[in-house]
Amino acid sequence: MLLNKPGGIGWLVVFLGNPGLKYTDTRHNAGFMTGDALAKSLGVSINRARFQALVGECTIGDQRVLLMKPQTYMNLSGDAAIQAVNFYKIPPEHVLVISDEISLPIGRLRVRTKGSAGGHNGLKSLIARLGTEDFPRIRLGVGAPPHPDYDMADWVLSSFRNQDAEDMAKAVSRAAEAVVCYITEGPDKAMNKYNG
Repeated sequence: MLLNKPGGIGWLVVFLGNPGLKYTDTRHNAGFMTGDALAKSLGVSINRARFQALVGECTIGDQRVLLMKPQTYMNLSGDAAIQAVNFYKIPPEHVLVISDEISLPIGRLRVRTKGSAGGHNGLKSLIARLGTEDFPRIRLGVGAPPHPDYDMADWVLSSFRNQDAEDMAKAVSRAAEAVVCYITEGPDKAMNKYNG
């Protein structure tokens, strides 16, 4: 495993979503919502424009971490991530990606050390730009469309309402905790604690 120089950024956490107010509380922005929850819990802001993204720096455990919300729109998320990866020389196993997942019920988390894009355009972009599927990710369940004929774009760009919104708020907090656990305690502990 590549080690970064002391004091350098050792991890990149990429929260996937779309920029702009109209996307704020949509299913596709579960990643951004997790980023906001984590930043709040750490007392930092993800608000500095850099690498075609909004970024913020923090310390998690003994690691310097760059938190990133790409501003490229979902299908070009990898364009932002690769700039930070190249600048800080971060190995893929230290690029932790948080995304929405329609194949999981609302609020369910799935922590993995690697995997396919599973039809997710943000993950597709990251795989293409990083040149590997071997980077960790936390997928946050946003539920499947109510019926098979439902337009997928309409579904992922729809907002959470009522009980779904309450369940999602709790899930986003758990996903933020899972990020900290993954970085400080490793993948096995994070998977045991947060999957399922």
